[in-house]
Amino acid sequence: MPVTDKRIGVLAGGLSAEREVSLKTGGAIYNALQTLGYNVCLIDAGRDMAQALKRENVEAAFIALHGGYGEDGSIQGFLEVAGIPYTGSGVLASALAMDKEFSKRMFRAQGLPVPEGATLDKKDIFSSKTGALSLELDFSPLPWVVKPATEGSSIGVSMVGSREELAPALEKAFSLSGRVIVERRIMGKEVQVGILGGRVLGSVEIRPSLDFYSYEAKYTGGKTRYILPPEVDAKNLEEAHRVGLAAHKALGCRGATRVDLILDQELKPWVLEVNTIPGMTETSLLPKIAKLGGLDFPALVEEILKEAIEG
Repeated sequence: MPVTDKRIGVLAGGLSAEREVSLKTGGAIYNALQTLGYNVCLIDAGRDMAQALKRENVEAAFIALHGGYGEDGSIQGFLEVAGIPYTGSGVLASALAMDKEFSKRMFRAQGLPVPEGATLDKKDIFSSKTGALSLELDFSPLPWVVKPATEGSSIGVSMVGSREELAPALEKAFSLSGRVIVERRIMGKEVQVGILGGRVLGSVEIRPSLDFYSYEAKYTGGKTRYILPPEVDAKNLEEAHRVGLAAHKALGCRGATRVDLILDQELKPWVLEVNTIPGMTETSLLPKIAKLGGLDFPALVEEILKEAIEG
């Protein structure tokens, strides 16, 4: 059966804090597949998703879910059991990428540079009697980055420049996750590398007007400049691409990913994380990178889908 004859379900929305972003991603993918002549439906992936997939006779799933159970391997496992092929990384790679603590362990095991830091458990650092912070960190000079271990889109992330800022940053991050990462903040250029089908599509340099590439900087027009290609010499950019692809492979990812790097003052690339379901509106970063390489948005969507179905 040709791919265009299969009933494709675009799974979007969901239950995570990134629901609204996911709906935008899903809508853009749905429109692109319709334009290309696919037999496609858009499914808001709630608790009744199993019934929706059956009702719509879905034969393949294009996952457009961000955060929560969309990126952490849960949906992937469900689709495996249901026998429905799906886009993106598998169960294990999705779970590893979503968990920043364990993905860092995998990066280190492959010799990839990651910022030094510590993973904190809420029950270990707050007094059970008073709720007061009981912690001394001395792994690295300030500034630090504080972030939930299992959230995306920079939700709950804080930049800490003084000891006084640590407690409120931890409280913010712990409101979203039972584990929090505190790591050295590396100052430099933020470069994100796009991967598709085991090859590097290209990269983009991000210059937010705010202190860092926060949720607000990502989703508020005019808050961030995007430099394509990055303003980095060819040798250092090639190394950034090598490290980005190695990070993708270290987690066992497949399909399309976006790897977040920081290039320090010497332009050495440090791995921050791998996004297994990157944003996919026409103005999102992966489509921007693909377009620079000659792949327009509908063609990018189709390549992602075909890899999932045809292997």
